[in-house]
Amino acid sequence: MKSELSKSETEKYIKEIFSKKSSEKEIRYAKKLAMSKNIKLGNLRKKFCKKCYLPFNSDNSKIRLKKGFKIVECKCGHKSRYKLK
Repeated sequence: MKSELSKSETEKYIKEIFSKKSSEKEIRYAKKLAMSKNIKLGNLRKKFCKKCYLPFNSDNSKIRLKKGFKIVECKCGHKSRYKLK
């Protein structure tokens, strides 16, 4: 039987998932939890690919800086662009 988590408990659980080295399955579950409880991921959403949910690290992604943007290319081929401040 699943126990219902409160919003603050869910936020702690999501941060715990992203603090350790996690798999695509865990990241997908964390995003689903955040959407169900209406929690914004903020900067955590920049730590994984939006298409395949693979966490970004030096093994599976390429990072480029170009004209005020940070472009992260995942090994699945999806490119994420973030504006630099």
